[in-house]
Amino acid sequence: MSQNPEDLAKQVQQAANNLNQPPLDKWRPELSGDMDLRISRDGQWIHKGQPLGREAIVQLFSTILRREEDGQYYLVTPVEKWRIQVEDTPLLAHSLTVEGSGEQQIIKLTTNVGETLEVGKEHPLEVGSYEDTKQPRPVIGVRHGVVARLVTAAYYDLAEHVVEQTMGGEPVLGVYSHGNFYKIGKGG
Repeated sequence: MSQNPEDLAKQVQQAANNLNQPPLDKWRPELSGDMDLRISRDGQWIHKGQPLGREAIVQLFSTILRREEDGQYYLVTPVEKWRIQVEDTPLLAHSLTVEGSGEQQIIKLTTNVGETLEVGKEHPLEVGSYEDTKQPRPVIGVRHGVVARLVTAAYYDLAEHVVEQTMGGEPVLGVYSHGNFYKIGKGG
């Protein structure tokens, strides 16, 4: 058992058999312990006080990251499960593109680990707010309970595609992607 990022990366690469995404939903090891790994609010992965130096390891770790029902984040391999600390969200969505228009447009967001996600049933968009400041907290679902927070620039880009709809007799602001409406706030 190891808390070394390089060793964990090798273990995952062997188990995934070169698949795009490891079969994380099938891996159910017991908790190995707490790893000295923290993901800061600005998206930095920090191991033992130092940023992880290899971007490839961060990308790989993003594929084995899972948020469980207890609200905690874990790096999971076939035989190990390490709890890590996340200050806000583990991933950031920094660039937004839109294909098409109207209700059938497709909104795509690219994360800080290079993954492009299409807002839709598999990757829903949700805009909550921070309890302390009430500032918007826009996130897109990634997988296994993990979300990516839209950085300010991506959120402003998203705002350019907002439309107003009436839901339950009330005006609501939101965006369409893949024919689904994602509420962003109150209209009117």
